[in-house]
Amino acid sequence: MGSTHPNRYQALWTLCQDSTKRLLKNPLTAVGLGVVIMLLLVALFAPWLATHDPLVQNLNNTLSAPSAAHWFGTDEFGRDIYSRLVHGARITLYIISLVTVIVGPIGLAIGAISGYFGGWVDTLFMRITDIFISFPSLVLALAFVAALGAGLEHAVIAIALTSWPPIARLARAETLQLRQADYIVAVQLQGASSARILCRHIVPMCLSSVIVRLTMNMASIILTAAGLGFLGLGAQPPLPEWGAMISTGRSYMLESWWLVAFPGGAILLVSLAFNLLGDGLRDLLDPRSE
Repeated sequence: MGSTHPNRYQALWTLCQDSTKRLLKNPLTAVGLGVVIMLLLVALFAPWLATHDPLVQNLNNTLSAPSAAHWFGTDEFGRDIYSRLVHGARITLYIISLVTVIVGPIGLAIGAISGYFGGWVDTLFMRITDIFISFPSLVLALAFVAALGAGLEHAVIAIALTSWPPIARLARAETLQLRQADYIVAVQLQGASSARILCRHIVPMCLSSVIVRLTMNMASIILTAAGLGFLGLGAQPPLPEWGAMISTGRSYMLESWWLVAFPGGAILLVSLAFNLLGDGLRDLLDPRSE
């Protein structure tokens, strides 16, 4: 009996190695994974990577061009752009993590329940989903933030409320296929409850598709958060949120291009990385790619 655990761990380690090799086989996916890992490391070690305090103002050094002292230049208050970008990675990761933790379970639960029970349950849930999908995500997020009030936490709630419908749609489509499978019918004949079937058989089979969708949704989450920050409804000053940095820098962008170029480049790079990683995960987790 004692040898089963090492064998299990060895099999799991082998599976992880094989999955990593397959994931890194695509150069674009490898680049996306590298950028995401870099974002995690930058957010984790931000206090040590930053060369200046991101909130300290120096009015004698405003709008300085990139130099050895300030790698990405300074803003209109003399704050170091590079240090603000590094600390802004924490805010971006905070938003992505919270929205994903909220959206994933909600969308998966609604989609699985709707697809499994069908009937009026499916009609009710899907009509609610249609209402949310019918509005552009940014416009709907603006409406929620306007109702809740400006702020980082309210922006997270607003983005989460607009991001769950695609997850629910995907989980429902997967469940509609799975509920007719022979092994599901066999479990039902054995007297298993609906809750047990959903938790033990339906939801685990939907997880791979939901994970891929969540990964690809992270790019739109970043863009929506940046849009709210740009409009002054997300993270509030003096927090170094990338969208808010672009908003404050647009007044000086003609003569001080670095105020918007570096935050915009960070948003573009991270969004593209999550899209590339999502494509790679889709190829890895899709059984038809074998």
